[in-house]
Amino acid sequence: MSLALPDPDRAVLARRDDIVKQLATLVPEAILITDEEGRRTFETDALTAYRCLPLAVVLPSSTEEVSRILRFCHENHVKVVPRGAGTSLAGGALPLEDAIVLCLSRMTKVLAIDVATRTARVEAGITNTGITQAVAAQGFFYAPDPSSQIACTLGGNVATNSGGAHCLKYGVTVNNVQGVRLVLMDGEIVDIGGEHLDASGYDFLALIVGSEGQLGVVTEATVRLIKAPEGARPVLLGFDSTEAAASCVGAIIAAGIVPVAIEFMDRPAIHVCEHFIAAGYPLDVEALLIVEVEGSDDEIEYLLEKIEDIARDHNPATVRRSQNAEESALIWKGRKAAFGAIGQLSDYYCMDGVIPLSKLPKALDEIGWICRKYRFDVANIFHAGDGNLHPLILYNANDPLQLERAEQCGAEILKLCVELGGCLTGEHGVGIEKRELMYVQYSDADLEQQMRIKTVFDPEWLLNPGKVFPLEGRPPQ
Repeated sequence: MSLALPDPDRAVLARRDDIVKQLATLVPEAILITDEEGRRTFETDALTAYRCLPLAVVLPSSTEEVSRILRFCHENHVKVVPRGAGTSLAGGALPLEDAIVLCLSRMTKVLAIDVATRTARVEAGITNTGITQAVAAQGFFYAPDPSSQIACTLGGNVATNSGGAHCLKYGVTVNNVQGVRLVLMDGEIVDIGGEHLDASGYDFLALIVGSEGQLGVVTEATVRLIKAPEGARPVLLGFDSTEAAASCVGAIIAAGIVPVAIEFMDRPAIHVCEHFIAAGYPLDVEALLIVEVEGSDDEIEYLLEKIEDIARDHNPATVRRSQNAEESALIWKGRKAAFGAIGQLSDYYCMDGVIPLSKLPKALDEIGWICRKYRFDVANIFHAGDGNLHPLILYNANDPLQLERAEQCGAEILKLCVELGGCLTGEHGVGIEKRELMYVQYSDADLEQQMRIKTVFDPEWLLNPGKVFPLEGRPPQ
């Protein structure tokens, strides 16, 4: 494995029993996991190639408990790794041997719903789906919908600025969170933003969203609610080449149409998903687009006709419009199950990069060439409308040499994204996966400025250590 973790603080390890005892006294209502079997449950996240047994695991049930835990860790120089559901694909919740895992999965309350301001205040451990279920009766929903939306928690979404299939129209997490309650490393509780659309003063909220637990621990958030549309329907567009499908995406956006979603699947992904779900995907095409629009029945018909007209300029092999809600649900069920379906076929390394939409045909061609060079098959499933790529590199996780090659292949793909004018991550975050690639996108001055901000919030660098910033070049801690 090529991604190193920082050396543990031996003095902290030697004080483990005393640290655990004090934590038990400090937050008696919290769940404290100290046995090896229990801690092993938290030794990794969705980047399962990397594992480390944490010092201890604490599951608080309130912001006040989080505050007491962080204050204690600050005073005793104990590192803290915030965690939600552990769905991070970039190693963002990977613990360290001398760190406690602060898991917020018990904090799932809906604290307030205000349809007049179209906001809900919720705890960070609630799932994306849980928010929508809480407000559905009032006719609203919460827009960000990663494929893991049934499991992933809002705190993790805030940490990595997660998106999802339907974020083309409604934006990603930063566009749908209006305020957070943040606990700083010294235990101070601060509120940033709120129910109103634009808080006064500096926009610290945009700094917090996407900061990957480096600046503080988000325990609550005020999220934007969106009125549920009258209806929504997708159309399936199949093409004889990935280039034709990619060009069609650009043409749809260039025509001034903003669908609620444009999802891309290549031939390997289509076949795996169809055999897994039987969603009705065409099996005789090289690439498939799922394009969904919403509105009234008349508006949907008008937009789908325009999209189909645009697609015909790119010679589609298949044009099939969903005819009812059941068929629409099945189409999306196939797409949402894609990562699990491919997991039955092979281990995979899921990448996350962003490119300008105009470079999509070139990016797909280059990704295929890079994977062939490293002797890997690849399946492409991604949010085509906003250029957020998710190539899945298929490899054998039990072969250390294949893992190393897969990481090298992934690094080359991410470098390609930056070369094409994009960036290293769209929604999975940097974590440990892209940590050493930060110099590909940022200059020394850029990273130094980012690290200065980190130091202001967390002077001793105790929060989520070993992530985001390259290990070399960090300030002494």
